[in-house]
Amino acid sequence: PRAAATMGEAPEPSSQAPLAVLSKVELRVSCKHLLDRDTLNKSDPCVLLLMQSQGQWVEVDRSEVIKSNLNPVFAKIFTVDYYFEEVQKLRFEVYDSHGHAGVGTHDDDFLGGMECTVGQIVAQKRVTKPLFLKYGKFAGKSTITVISEEISGNNGYVELAFRAKKLDDKDLFSKSDPFLEIYRIDDDRSEQLVYRTEVRLGWIPPRTNPRVPSPAEPPLAPQVVKNNLSPIWEPFKVSLNSLCSCEEKRKLRCVVWDYDSRGKHDFIGEFFTTFEEMQKAMGENKVQWECMNPKYKIKKRNYKNSGVVVLLDLKIHRVYSFLDYIMGGCQIHFTVAIDFTASNGDPRNSCSLHYINPYQPNEYLKALVAVGEICQDYDSDKKFSALGFGARIPPKYEVSHDFAINFNPDNDECEGIQGVVESYQSCLPKIQLYGPTNVAPIISKVARVAADEERTKEASQYFILLILTDGVVTDMADTREAIVRASYLPMSIIIVGVGNADFTDMQILDGDDGVLRSPRGEPVLRDIVQFVPFREFKNASPTALAKCVLAEVPKQVVEYYSYKAFPPRCPQPDTPDSSLSSPQ
Repeated sequence: PRAAATMGEAPEPSSQAPLAVLSKVELRVSCKHLLDRDTLNKSDPCVLLLMQSQGQWVEVDRSEVIKSNLNPVFAKIFTVDYYFEEVQKLRFEVYDSHGHAGVGTHDDDFLGGMECTVGQIVAQKRVTKPLFLKYGKFAGKSTITVISEEISGNNGYVELAFRAKKLDDKDLFSKSDPFLEIYRIDDDRSEQLVYRTEVRLGWIPPRTNPRVPSPAEPPLAPQVVKNNLSPIWEPFKVSLNSLCSCEEKRKLRCVVWDYDSRGKHDFIGEFFTTFEEMQKAMGENKVQWECMNPKYKIKKRNYKNSGVVVLLDLKIHRVYSFLDYIMGGCQIHFTVAIDFTASNGDPRNSCSLHYINPYQPNEYLKALVAVGEICQDYDSDKKFSALGFGARIPPKYEVSHDFAINFNPDNDECEGIQGVVESYQSCLPKIQLYGPTNVAPIISKVARVAADEERTKEASQYFILLILTDGVVTDMADTREAIVRASYLPMSIIIVGVGNADFTDMQILDGDDGVLRSPRGEPVLRDIVQFVPFREFKNASPTALAKCVLAEVPKQVVEYYSYKAFPPRCPQPDTPDSSLSSPQ
């Protein structure tokens, strides 16, 4: 599958252009109330990540094994490629590892699994669901939480280089083996592990050259340091989303531990800081904090600290991406507009493009479902506007080019994609197919809503209009004018040509081969139209059409908000954890 995972190191920034569609997403996993399968100790959990590819589940990566812990927070960061235009199905499997032939073998105990999509995780940012055993049985009270953050080159990155000096010695016959953990403190006061340094591994500058190397320079020869009270940890990179949710004043808790191979690490000390304070270390400056042990501070009269932690260097890079906007709370509002002109044929006739075959959906339904199933993961209320044009509608049976197919003029939204399908099927017997094929009224209708959204000056809602039509539009001049106006608004337009008509003249609306202009010669600000004939995908999988028409949407979203200089909104507080019904 098109999935990648990074073992034990921070991801390198991508060299892609800022508007590249492809992004990478990091997934952090924790569990609670796992089943205890061990007799003398507690379970030793490990998580496997699988992705569905061609109908098969393929392992992408696996976490570390955490000894004797029923509420593990895994340090492993799973990294997957993200495609907006695909439904990417994931499965997380948790095992109690017995450390023989590898996790997931018949020797290990299965503690539960959970399935979801990448789109669901990135749209919600944090997903908590129960774990299931085989045959849909709940794994007791076990839950798994997956938190997503973007880490592509389009995202903000910070590179940090830490060292410590004169840490407390926690070992009896040797010196401490220290490692550093950084936690982000969220709005609900919970702590999210951001990064854990390498354990018992650092490098000591040669005695002939005590100068600390800059991370930009080639590193000095690394040496394994098992007993070191003044370690220099390897520089590492984390996304700004991960470190501080892009909020410079968000509090961070940094903890230094003495490593223990049995998992009972000794607490050395802690300190609190913010990314705002860390930025003082840029350039030649250094920032340091006293590493404090609260118990020692109370008990020991002359206690000063348990050592000092120094931030040697900090480098930062910020560019906003599609996922920055989605994870910042930007909703994708999906509207479908269906052609009900007479050229489609009488819906009661099996030759009609609107014929409802009980055994196979028609082309309108296939296109609607293929695109709608992608968009629904990015709309929190799962309500979609469904409009029709080119028909005579009750009660007066006058021609309308922008009517609600649920016949509710005050609320044209339907509940989910299935609600759109049901409204489409129920409206067919009530209308008279007529004409002409005018789409400018519907483009203008959606544009008016998008204009209201623009006036909020926030990246809160972006509109996708899917137009399904069986022929070349009649009002081409008005349509071109409407598209030019819409190119200044937060919206994209997808036009799918249904049937066997000659759609050559429709290519003018797709700006891939040139710049679309209004009848007055004004060019579009952005290329926001994608046109494809459905017949090109007639024998392809249902996902092929969605991949084609939606691939440009992330680029169009970023282009619009970059032009308006609207940054992503601050992520909203996590909503209550969702529940998961039994697997199908």
